[in-house]
Amino acid sequence: MFKTKVKELLEAGLTERQDLFLIDFSINTENNIKVIIDGDQGVLVEDCIQISRAIEHNLDREEEDFSLEVMSAGASSPLVHKRQYNKNKNRTLKVKTASKEIEGTLTQATEETITLEWKAREPKPVGKGKVTVKKEAVIPFEDIIEAKVMIKF
Repeated sequence: MFKTKVKELLEAGLTERQDLFLIDFSINTENNIKVIIDGDQGVLVEDCIQISRAIEHNLDREEEDFSLEVMSAGASSPLVHKRQYNKNKNRTLKVKTASKEIEGTLTQATEETITLEWKAREPKPVGKGKVTVKKEAVIPFEDIIEAKVMIKF
């Protein structure tokens, strides 16, 4: 009952903000509510406050004792929502599939796949030495076990 009401309030708050989307939502047995959101243009503290208010201002603390935590998805958190890929175009991702691990620049994200590009040094086709070649991999979402943005400093 309480969880259903909180979920409805959360969904209403996100409906008002089409640029934000839900990454994770949980309520434990002590009514500790935890909401993790992300946004097409990132998430500001004000965005977290707005979603928090959408939930908190519509619950009665006299009826239910609860705590509420609304946060943005961390920079080192794996990508879990397709919309996160579009937001991270032109950034370096490390993507794990069942057969391999690829690190490359995310150049495209469609409804079904992502495209990564990277440069590799390979032996010249003729003669000695190596040459730099551009590589590309198109990876279906269902093959992705984990994808993380690689933070470069």
